[in-house]
Amino acid sequence: MRISAKTDYAVRAAAVLAASALEAEPGTTGASGPAAGPAWVKTDMVAEAQKIPLPFLLNILGELRTAGLVQSRRGVDGGYRLARPAAEVSVADVIRAVDGPLANVAGARPEDVHYEGAAAPLRETWVALRAAIRGVLENVTLADLASGAMPEQVTGLLLSDDVWHARR
Repeated sequence: MRISAKTDYAVRAAAVLAASALEAEPGTTGASGPAAGPAWVKTDMVAEAQKIPLPFLLNILGELRTAGLVQSRRGVDGGYRLARPAAEVSVADVIRAVDGPLANVAGARPEDVHYEGAAAPLRETWVALRAAIRGVLENVTLADLASGAMPEQVTGLLLSDDVWHARR
C-alpha cells in the first residue's frame, strides 16, 4: 500500500485538529464563548507544527471541509476545527476524503474486477487486502492519534519484530 504525501499530510493535519479538540475542556471558553467547543486552529500553526507547505495544507483542509470532516471560519478568530468529535473520525475517513477508496485495482473496486484462469483468485486476494486495511484504518480514530493510545487491535499487530522490517 502506498500512502501519498497528500494523505500523510491530511492525517497529520487532522491529528493536530484532534489534539486541539481533546485539549478543550467542557465548559471552558472557546473562540465563540462558553462551551463553544474546541478553539479554532490557525492554518499557520498546523503547517508549522507538521512541516506541511501552507498552500498544500489549505487545499487539503478544503477537501476535508467538503467531506464534512472539518469546519472553517474566517477572520481573526477563525481557523479550522473538527466537525465531529475526534473519537468519531477514523483515519480511513480522512484518507477517503482526500484520496478516495482505501483499495482499488486500476481504478476499480476490488469486487468489480474479474480475472481468467490462474489469476481468478486475485479478486478474492484484493478484497481480503481491503478488509485487512479497513481493519486497521477504520479502527484508529483521530482521538487515538491525538492521545497516543492506539487500539489493542493495532498494537497487537506491532508485537512481532518482523513487522518493523521491510521486505524486498
